[in-house]
Amino acid sequence: MVLPEERDLLYALRTMEVMMSSGIGLEAALLNLSQGGYGKITSDFSKALEAVGKGKPLDAELSRMMTKTKSKPYRKFITTLYNNVTKNTDVVDDLRKQGDSEETSRSDKVEKYIEALGGLPETLLSIGMTSPLILSILGLFPQLMGDLQFIDVPDQGTIMAVVNGGLAFTAFGMAMVGIKAHTKDPGL
Repeated sequence: MVLPEERDLLYALRTMEVMMSSGIGLEAALLNLSQGGYGKITSDFSKALEAVGKGKPLDAELSRMMTKTKSKPYRKFITTLYNNVTKNTDVVDDLRKQGDSEETSRSDKVEKYIEALGGLPETLLSIGMTSPLILSILGLFPQLMGDLQFIDVPDQGTIMAVVNGGLAFTAFGMAMVGIKAHTKDPGL
């Protein structure tokens, strides 16, 4: 399961990297995160900067955020920022490395999702296309056979009940294939 902060983490990392590599300071970059559309990350940084505005030290707020989060990648991001504040590390290089790592992780998740889907799109297309064709031919069977005496043809009502049941079963099968694909969604 993907935590809410992990969905937007790569975008926040890349934004911070670009801003700071172009000369914008840490505080201004954090202000941008707190105002941007990064979901839980925006909310967290907004609260942290509000506390900093009331006199709390930035490193204490970052430390609080590190202990509060359950997401390892997000904790690593906050730790990178914390280390820059307390030890004056090369934050741009660290953000770039973490962004590359997140990108690789995300790509791996997408590849696993595609592999897990396997032949589902082809299966869905096959069921959705062939079943109605076969069932429509079955529905026309009494008219096609006409008055042939050597074949006992069921009445039209029986044939239509089978056709309608088959179409309902086809719709149900397609829905189940769709649900299977949805449940394997990595949440990115």
